[in-house]
Amino acid sequence: MLMPIQIARIAFLTWILQTHCFAILQSDSMELSDRQSLFVSGKDGVHTYRIPAIITAKNGDLIAACDARRKSAADLKLQRTIDIVFRRSIDNGKTWSPIEVLDPIEDGGCSDPSFLLDKTSGDIFCFYNYMVSDLSNNEFRFVVQKSSDHGKTWGKPVDFTEQVAGPELKNSFKFITSGRGIQTRDGMLVHNFVRVGKGVTLFGSSDHGESWKPLCEVSPGDESKVVQLPDDSWMVNSRLNPGNRFVHRSHDGGQNWTSGLDPALPDPQCNACILQYTAKRDGYSKDRLLFCNAASASGRKNLSARISYDSGNSWSSGKVIDKGPSSYSEITVLSDGSFGVLYEPGHGEVRYVRFTLEALTSGADKLEKGEEIPSIK
Repeated sequence: MLMPIQIARIAFLTWILQTHCFAILQSDSMELSDRQSLFVSGKDGVHTYRIPAIITAKNGDLIAACDARRKSAADLKLQRTIDIVFRRSIDNGKTWSPIEVLDPIEDGGCSDPSFLLDKTSGDIFCFYNYMVSDLSNNEFRFVVQKSSDHGKTWGKPVDFTEQVAGPELKNSFKFITSGRGIQTRDGMLVHNFVRVGKGVTLFGSSDHGESWKPLCEVSPGDESKVVQLPDDSWMVNSRLNPGNRFVHRSHDGGQNWTSGLDPALPDPQCNACILQYTAKRDGYSKDRLLFCNAASASGRKNLSARISYDSGNSWSSGKVIDKGPSSYSEITVLSDGSFGVLYEPGHGEVRYVRFTLEALTSGADKLEKGEEIPSIK
């Protein structure tokens, strides 16, 4: 954990980066292969749709989910009339099923969906936060539901809060990060939750989701994404303060970390997404790491995607998906090797777009002949 003097230095460096414009905003627009509005606020009795999550099932189907905030745009802490809703696509995102509610819990509300695919079993886990309907009760609970048929049906909600968060966190402001978790090369399922103002706790399962346990803590950080890099090290990529992303790296499974701001990743203090696309150790020609966020040091706008060929030590200047308002986003690899992004262009809708590796790199990179389409990540 960082000491107060270290945190002060981080804040000072953030100010330097912002005021001296070290982070360069990209301006080239992405050539998109598809663009659809999947959840439109104001329809079907829903005031606001927010907080996207998307996953590609083992059979190639897509599942897209978000909050259905029925009465207002407010977060779960201020209203308990929120459901997790989803749509599915069986044709690589060309068409989508009608909106469905994920087995609602009757007494209370849910928010911030996130997915995790167990590539061994094919099971998909959907995590979310839950609070009872009584607004005077501010305890966040963690719930997971499992699908064993590629997202068609879902098991009953399981509250696993006590497995990963001790009694000292009972009434703390804590919540599971929306978007997605990962499966490591040794089969462990890994995700994280935020302890607001305290940092991030990584938790995992070594028995395919039958039980969960806390793994380690890292600080500072807010909503974060974890990724396992080709050398088996872990990266936790975090939102922190307006300015730039904050990155933690560990080479020993989270026991020790090196941390610092990434001046190549401007960020307005917003959730983002990161995904390991290919690795040379798996037979591909290059290591490819993808990142997508609202690429602006101030203001949630300018949704952009970038690629790194050296495990995030440097990044491409990237391509802009949407120059307008844009908040949370999540990325997935489609069955044809292209990328699907589900994001918020403001709070008016949750939108889906698709693009290719060639579009992201202006034709400079593509899978070489003989390279298979990457397995589902």
